[in-house]
Amino acid sequence: MNKPLTLDGWQVWDLVGRLGAQMRVAGKAVLGWDMGSAFALAHALGLNPMVVAELLPELEAVMVRRINEKIGETDG
Repeated sequence: MNKPLTLDGWQVWDLVGRLGAQMRVAGKAVLGWDMGSAFALAHALGLNPMVVAELLPELEAVMVRRINEKIGETDG
């Protein structure tokens, strides 16, 4: 249902998988990815910066929401 349909989409999805250690965190809440690091990695991988700029914030919003929901569940 949510799998990428284009090569650009697959490349950004691969980038997302590489950003696990690039999160901005405050207390117990995840705020998002370090976008400077994300775009530097995207550049190093040769990704289209316009595609990354279009897709990454949308994926970031879902990631933040889901992780913070999981954190809330474990905090009870």
